[in-house]
Amino acid sequence: MPELVYPPVIATAKTMFRLLDLKITIEGAHHVPRTGGAVLASNHVSYLDFIFAGLGANASGRLVRFMAKESVFTHRISGPLMRGMRHIPVDRQAGAGSFRAAVAALKKGEVVGVFPEATISRSFTVKELKSGTVRMARSAKVPVLPVALWGTQRLWTKGRPRTLTRRHTPITILIGEPINPADFPDPNVLAAELTTRLSALVDRAQRDYPDTPAGPDDTWWQPAHLGGSAPTPEEAAALDAAAEQHSPSA
Repeated sequence: MPELVYPPVIATAKTMFRLLDLKITIEGAHHVPRTGGAVLASNHVSYLDFIFAGLGANASGRLVRFMAKESVFTHRISGPLMRGMRHIPVDRQAGAGSFRAAVAALKKGEVVGVFPEATISRSFTVKELKSGTVRMARSAKVPVLPVALWGTQRLWTKGRPRTLTRRHTPITILIGEPINPADFPDPNVLAAELTTRLSALVDRAQRDYPDTPAGPDDTWWQPAHLGGSAPTPEEAAALDAAAEQHSPSA
């Protein structure tokens, strides 16, 4: 099936990046296999993360099929684009179907993008990872690549106004070495390894980030453990729980 939607979307995104003069740093792009299935498992700090995680696979010529909540596919604007790019809808009340679709795509040689934290991390630290990422990699017998994104939260994140026209923002994309599920017969050990590697990449992206807050009112995008005013993981969990009570589909 020809790719009629995805390439123009990528071209448009790259044009926007140039117009905004985003300072994008990509490391480890060579880890993305040029052929065959693979899972990209990224941390999640922004509503735009799928764009930048996908950009990390661009050098290998791969188009990443992202798993995203079903409501994005039914939206009148984003829906046709998501379906045209052959992303994978996730029904959080009945996830078996999306899991099967992702495994089928992996077995066909696709690269599938996953945010194993499931929702945006308000603390900007790595939350507990859901088991689906490891299970689909094991089922399809494909590698998992941890991906760390940083700086994307400054453009659009949960609880903050969108600043999509913000210029000169540094964006960091770090892609780690592939983790072969065959090397980890115990899925719990595999999950722990993914958590360890992803957390280490995110920590490096944060500590090596070339920008600092402009002043006391600009510390919101930094995690608490680095002196920022973002919620602590415990505070973030409480905010998530409160939001879930008010909107089960959030």
